[in-house]
Amino acid sequence: MRTVLLLVLVAFLVTPQSFAPVFEPLTRYGAPAIYAQGSLVDITLSHLGITLVATLAATLVAVGLAIVVTRPFGAEFLPLSRSISHIGQTFPPVAVLAMAVPVLGFGTEPTLVALFLYGLLPIFENAIAGLSGVSREVREAARGMGMTGWQRLARVELPLALPVMLTGIRVSAVIALSTATIGSTVAAKTLGEVIIAGLTTNNTAFVLQGGLIVGALAILINDGLMALERLLRRRNGLADTTAR
Repeated sequence: MRTVLLLVLVAFLVTPQSFAPVFEPLTRYGAPAIYAQGSLVDITLSHLGITLVATLAATLVAVGLAIVVTRPFGAEFLPLSRSISHIGQTFPPVAVLAMAVPVLGFGTEPTLVALFLYGLLPIFENAIAGLSGVSREVREAARGMGMTGWQRLARVELPLALPVMLTGIRVSAVIALSTATIGSTVAAKTLGEVIIAGLTTNNTAFVLQGGLIVGALAILINDGLMALERLLRRRNGLADTTAR
């Protein structure tokens, strides 16, 4: 089913006019059935690019903070790090956009800031859970082999914690993908512009097209990362606890 969904999505993005008969019943007064104010392929790629950059930035910062607070020298910074990671969940993305636009201007930058802050929490909490979940016996065995602290982190702790970390990254990526649509309110090139065009012209077909593309991408990305999680868990000899 996911393969079929991917094929239909690609077909719609490449040849959207061929789907016009499907959406025509949702239009009124002869309005166009397919959004044509820009290339759906370009808009979708821009949307994915913004999501990717924001998720990568959130991953680097959140995992970095998790590594620091799970070391003996950084344990005292856990409350502060947790407060930082909660910032994005405290302020709605729309509020972050409103505060970022006067500083960064309109466009992609304020959207990236909002998505970055919003994505920190799930990655940070899962990174802490993954690193803290490495058993003391494994750590002692690595120490007994003569590994330094950084070697234990890079060769033992991070590989074992990666499946749990990936769960947080998956959640953050899906949230960012869905939330990125609001970026079009500040002139970022996202699928939100298709939805907004439908709302402003009372064209349900446009709204549905933007929503369906975002929904299909969310399903495909979520399932792809879940498959990677299961692969890593099997490689590490762990039980598969990913949601189905």
